[in-house]
Amino acid sequence: MNRLEALALVEERVKTKNLVKHMLAVEAGMRALAQRFGEDPDRWGLAGLVHDLDYEETKDRPDVHGHRTVDLLRSRGFADEEILDAILAHAGHREPRVPLEIALTAVDPLTGLVVAAALVHPDRIGGLTPQNVLNRYREKGFARSASREGIALGQRLGLSLEEFVGVVLAAMQAARSELGL
Repeated sequence: MNRLEALALVEERVKTKNLVKHMLAVEAGMRALAQRFGEDPDRWGLAGLVHDLDYEETKDRPDVHGHRTVDLLRSRGFADEEILDAILAHAGHREPRVPLEIALTAVDPLTGLVVAAALVHPDRIGGLTPQNVLNRYREKGFARSASREGIALGQRLGLSLEEFVGVVLAAMQAARSELGL
């Protein structure tokens, strides 16, 4: 599956514009991390782009979130088991063990925190710095649904929290028009 096919699948399955933007943000962050670590940015980006294909239908059923995406992708002939495992890891169905799984599990909540920080910043995402995002990260009441534990997993990639936030933030800033930020 290439990016165009994945985008068509997102368009077919996901009706909420903000969810599509979230998936694009995760894709951007994953691509940037892949480049940082010498991995395939198309592959890592694809994992980010399709990771929440089932979210609208499973948002009240976390026990099946991720599984339905994996089933859907398999039914379409997708057989990259590492990406499928990363989708299951991000949904909490397996411990993230390898860099792709760790990255997806950490980038997912970080993009939510970045979006929330951008929405309250006078210059939106363009004016954010990693330190701005880290300040919001430390505010327990800010963007509560952005799991701090999940975001902290980014350090298991061998980056400081500030470096991890910086890579993902820069990727989202580069994609700001696509993300509407």
